Amino acid sequence: MRRIGLAVVLALTLAPLAIEGQQAAKVYRIGFLGLSSATEYAPNLESFRQGLRSLGYEEGRNFQIDYRWAQGRVEGLPGLAAELVRLNPDVLVTHAGGVAAAQRATTTIPIVMGVTADPIRQGLVNSLAKPGGNTTGVSSQLVDLSAKRLEVLKEIIPKLRQVAVLLYRDISMAREILRDTEAAAHQMGGVRVRSFGMVSEPTEMDAVFSAILRDRPDGLIVLPDSRFVPHNARVVQFSAKNRLPTVYGSRDFVEVGGLVSYASDFKEGWRIAARYVDKILKGAKPADLPVEQPTKFELVINLKTAKALGLTIPQSLLTRADEIVQ
Repeated sequence: MRRIGLAVVLALTLAPLAIEGQQAAKVYRIGFLGLSSATEYAPNLESFRQGLRSLGYEEGRNFQIDYRWAQGRVEGLPGLAAELVRLNPDVLVTHAGGVAAAQRATTTIPIVMGVTADPIRQGLVNSLAKPGGNTTGVSSQLVDLSAKRLEVLKEIIPKLRQVAVLLYRDISMAREILRDTEAAAHQMGGVRVRSFGMVSEPTEMDAVFSAILRDRPDGLIVLPDSRFVPHNARVVQFSAKNRLPTVYGSRDFVEVGGLVSYASDFKEGWRIAARYVDKILKGAKPADLPVEQPTKFELVINLKTAKALGLTIPQSLLTRADEIVQ
């Protein structure tokens, strides 16, 4: 009887420990839907994973990520979103056009937006404070920066009259950013904006660049899009060869010799997105988590490129710059 009693005591003592061990062993499943490719989006993706690691998550031990990449094809996002939903992840993480695609694929699985432009204007959330539904995350405020990029270009070229804008036209928010740029140009008076659609096939890019040159712009604005990444150097070389002052929508252009970039900190935004995933995995509802807006915007200036272009960057810009590349 004593042996039976001891066995019962041990069983009752070890049972909670066994349950705790089973709980600790849970592996959360994250579905990640990307517009471009793993290579092109690597810096932002690594920031997201670093954010998870800083919160105590270890890939392969307590979480795994199932990736689907659209390889730059917006039309492929709905099918890929449906694939991820069929895997029944604990949370879906996506950005750009992937958010709308994920929302069409599920109304129950939580969706975290990683750095997505103006989710209210896109109709992705009800409000920043109370997003509602199954979606929350980080807003990049890309649209809000439209006028600022034009103002930066105007400071560099006081006699600015003609502006070319290079963008991928298949993203709705890029068209919104273009409209805001045109509105800002109208407010300046005498500034004309013309847009040019970017292509992904290298053999077709020369035709786009030739069209820009035929318009004889005073300056160029390149809108942010992860699909530019494999072509960054080529766009920068085009601007340099034709002595065309250019303001870019992400700092990676300046890192390969571009003149100026003005953008929110995308990497920081993805680290914030990791915090949303953590909260949701711990039981929070997306509808109750306010959308976070970035508080840091980076103005990066490459003085070496300015010198090569024969430009003098105004002191007003230099004093506002977050980073100056000598």
